[in-house]
This record gives sequence, structure tokens and C-alpha cells, in this order.
Amino acid sequence: MTDPFMQLLGIEVRSVEAGRAHLAARVGPQHLNFHGSCHGGFLYSLADAAFALASNSHGVAAVALSTHMEYFKPVREGDQLEAQASQENLGRRTATYRIAITREGQTVALFTGTVYRMSEERS
Repeated sequence: MTDPFMQLLGIEVRSVEAGRAHLAARVGPQHLNFHGSCHGGFLYSLADAAFALASNSHGVAAVALSTHMEYFKPVREGDQLEAQASQENLGRRTATYRIAITREGQTVALFTGTVYRMSEERS
């Protein structure tokens, strides 16, 4: 499962299961900011893609209510990134997820997000 924006950014889906998603991407020159490090928007997009896949993995349409992103370490061109999404809470109408972005096992950014679960069945 992927979308055109993920394809444009070069994001690969490694796995999706109920409440979880694992994505990967290599930082290319197109992902850099004017400082020569990885643009925060690329890291956010990687985390958001994992968030979307994990939160929609239950067969119920889910849309974002809120997100928060913290950046811990700089990321450089050529770095291989992994995004691991895990479900922290699943309610009838809302669910919360935590997405860790890592490089060689070290967390470089952390994303949390809450979704609204639209209905019991996807239309």
C-alpha cells in the first residue's frame, strides 16, 4: 500500500499489520535543506506516511486530528532511515500512534499523532 506522494519521496513500505507500520527511505540530494542536512519536512512526511498506514490498518478510515514532531539529531545525505509506527491507544472513535525515525538503530526524530476513526466500515 502506497500513495503517489510516498512514491515521489522514495518512501518504501517494509510491512504493515494491525496498528503497526515499518517504512524506509534513503536521504537523497532532493531531500536536503539549504544547510545541506535533511529537510524536516521530509522526516515529517516519512513519519506521517507510517502514521497513515498504521492508523488505517484496521479496516476503518482514519484521519489525523493532531500531530507532534520532535527532531533530535541531524540527518545527512545518504543516511538510511527507518520509520516504525506503533499503536499506543485504540478507542472506538480515536487512536494514538508513536512513530520513531531511526538511523542505524539511533532515534533521530519522534512523531506522535492522534486520528479520528470515521466509521466501522470503509466505504
